[in-house]
Amino acid sequence: MKKIKRIAALTAVIAWGLLLLVTLITAFINTDSARTLFNGLIFTDIIFPIVIYAMMLVYRILSHKSDD
Repeated sequence: MKKIKRIAALTAVIAWGLLLLVTLITAFINTDSARTLFNGLIFTDIIFPIVIYAMMLVYRILSHKSDD
């Protein structure tokens, strides 16, 4: 189970890093569609870590309940 957690964590970090890189690249493109994409990417950059944290909390709560 530890190996699966590590792989999931590494995948999440890599995905977030790529997301930030794409956001940075999109910031330098000056078109209307790039502006819309940039706004969506900024939103995703903020929401992605929050969702990951929420998933960790739910996992922690559910795994402790199954031990009882």
